Amino acid sequence: MPDDLVFMMGNFEARIPQDRVYSKSHLWFQQTADHWRVGFTAYSVRLLQDVYFLDWFIDPFTNVQEKQKIGEIESSKALSDLYVPASGRVLEFNQELLNDPSAINQADNYDKGWLFEMESDAQWLTPAEYLQVLDDGWEQTQRIIKGQLN
Repeated sequence: MPDDLVFMMGNFEARIPQDRVYSKSHLWFQQTADHWRVGFTAYSVRLLQDVYFLDWFIDPFTNVQEKQKIGEIESSKALSDLYVPASGRVLEFNQELLNDPSAINQADNYDKGWLFEMESDAQWLTPAEYLQVLDDGWEQTQRIIKGQLN
């Protein structure tokens, strides 16, 4: 398996494993049988910082439309809405995260920190394409982090 790609966020590394695909909304997708397992990328986890609450607004086996609000997540930075990245069907949620979402914050967020599984015919970004999205947006992201944009 190829080595992970790495995006440098200042002094911090955001790993981009090459065994999965990505969305512009900073989610990873790993194919398992006929569906996708979905989670936050290391980049998004670094921006969120410590996640301590997660809630879902839909039930498993729900058909969803792209950008439909499906839940919310609370971290030390903010309370944020969660939107589905593409049309499809959400099959199940990682129930362990509802009791203890700390797996999202850990180095193995690409394993135990998955959020949900879904069926979708969407086309995702390759690891290299996702790295380019990060490169293209990093300057603006830094300004937002530093409070320079309204």
